[in-house]
Amino acid sequence: MRKVIFAMGLTLAAGSAQAAGIGARIGTTGLGADVAWDLAPTLSARLGYSAGSVNHDVSTDLTTYHGKLNLKNLNTFLDFAPLGPLFRFTGGFVFNDNKFDVNTDQVSGGSISGTVKPSNSAAPYLGIGYGRVAGTGVNFYADLGVMYQGSPKAMLTANCGAQAGTPNCTNLQNLATSQQAQLEDKLKNAKYYPVLNIGLTIGF
Repeated sequence: MRKVIFAMGLTLAAGSAQAAGIGARIGTTGLGADVAWDLAPTLSARLGYSAGSVNHDVSTDLTTYHGKLNLKNLNTFLDFAPLGPLFRFTGGFVFNDNKFDVNTDQVSGGSISGTVKPSNSAAPYLGIGYGRVAGTGVNFYADLGVMYQGSPKAMLTANCGAQAGTPNCTNLQNLATSQQAQLEDKLKNAKYYPVLNIGLTIGF
């Protein structure tokens, strides 16, 4: 699906006689780049990709999870600038493979590890921005918006070690199951993921 969308974008860009540009950016979705081209005087299409990672700990009633947020996002946007080239509205989808890998220290003779993922791999996006990637010259651009990733879904595993098959291991497995709901509740606000990116664009 992603390859098809990207190929369509490249085809449209190659066949367009309008202004186009490329940009490099950094922000809450990681390090990324964009390519954009005009569809009309006030409307442009934009494709981009970003990736990165952030360490973040989360605590529940039982323990603290040491987490690493891994970001992989392919954005497909339309930029609409009815008031001029500087201010714009942006909408579209972010096709993401974002995940939050977690693990604990010692818990009941073992440990718990797993992954939390958003329920929407195609996250709707809505935001505002400054500057257009499809603009001539070297320019600054920024995006501020929200992508709706959906409710987080946790999958946790009990690591029993030498206690496998013992009552302590069974207890740890039950804890891991009950912790999934707690961890999802702790991360529930992540379904609305804030997007703030700034960068430079070169247009032609």
